[in-house]
Amino acid sequence: MSNQRVTRIADAAIEILAERGMRGLTHRAVDEAAGLPAGSTSNHARTRAALLALTLARLTELEQAIFSDLSPEPGGLVETLAQMMHRALHRDRHVTIARYELALEATRRPELREIYDQAGRGFREPAVALFAAAGSSDPVRHGRQAVAYAEGIQFDAVVGAGSTPSLDDLRAAFTEFLRGVFSGNAP
Repeated sequence: MSNQRVTRIADAAIEILAERGMRGLTHRAVDEAAGLPAGSTSNHARTRAALLALTLARLTELEQAIFSDLSPEPGGLVETLAQMMHRALHRDRHVTIARYELALEATRRPELREIYDQAGRGFREPAVALFAAAGSSDPVRHGRQAVAYAEGIQFDAVVGAGSTPSLDDLRAAFTEFLRGVFSGNAP
């Protein structure tokens, strides 16, 4: 996001979604959380739909940074996936929680669904590229399966009954997953 104030508004909205849920997300609450004068959020996002779209755009930007920060070395796919997942469950847990809030809202708002689906492609495509670079026989299928597997771990750790896995737990989980994908030879 190019405008610092807009970024500040979106970051505050993400924090609110993570802490208070969808009901807590109001223009006034965002102004307060961002430390901005009343009406600032409304100046940049007049409607709730516009605020949700702005928040989802920033959320996508933050989550894509996870991919760009991690570049796998040959044979390092397990470590790349484990580090990415660890970051999403620990340092960026609030971003993950906010994404789940927006995902549910997108099931009821077609205009948000379109943005959410487009953002999803921005995660599946890098996953496909990672698997292609690792020598997958079917990088499209394997990349999508890896995203689904990772989503399952995240959901269980964040909103399910599971515990939050350690980095070692994640390495073991992705080693086992990739063993199946690469027929016994996890990269």
